[in-house]
Amino acid sequence: MPNIGTVLKSEISRIARKEVRAETQQLKKTVAQYRGQIAQLRRELQSLQQQLRRQSRKGSPAPRAEAPEEDDDSPSLRFSAKGLAAQRKRLGLSAAAVAKILGVSALSVYKWESGKTRPRARQIEAIASLRRMGKREAMARLAA
Repeated sequence: MPNIGTVLKSEISRIARKEVRAETQQLKKTVAQYRGQIAQLRRELQSLQQQLRRQSRKGSPAPRAEAPEEDDDSPSLRFSAKGLAAQRKRLGLSAAAVAKILGVSALSVYKWESGKTRPRARQIEAIASLRRMGKREAMARLAA
């Protein structure tokens, strides 16, 4: 037959575990609510930061004044890595030959075509002129 002391001790520890479990469950619920609120606040903060960036871009007239002047020559210059590769193949040129025509390195053309980097605005203009070029004109520019 068990000792009354051990029975009492086990019963006290059982009741204590039960009470601790109830308290920790309430704390877990509270922590989950706080985490949800924190996530919501982070989303709000990110949204507000994006709005602030947009507003600051709209508020600074100097860059806006320069952009239309550059865009007057060619308002819709876009760049596509696949498009550059297709253009190069259409002209029957190697990456090094295209690089020579554009005045850049062959590695730059390779990186543009693979999508690792993006050309600068001045280089996009040169690529746009390459689009208007035919095979004969491209060969003539290479020879020159």
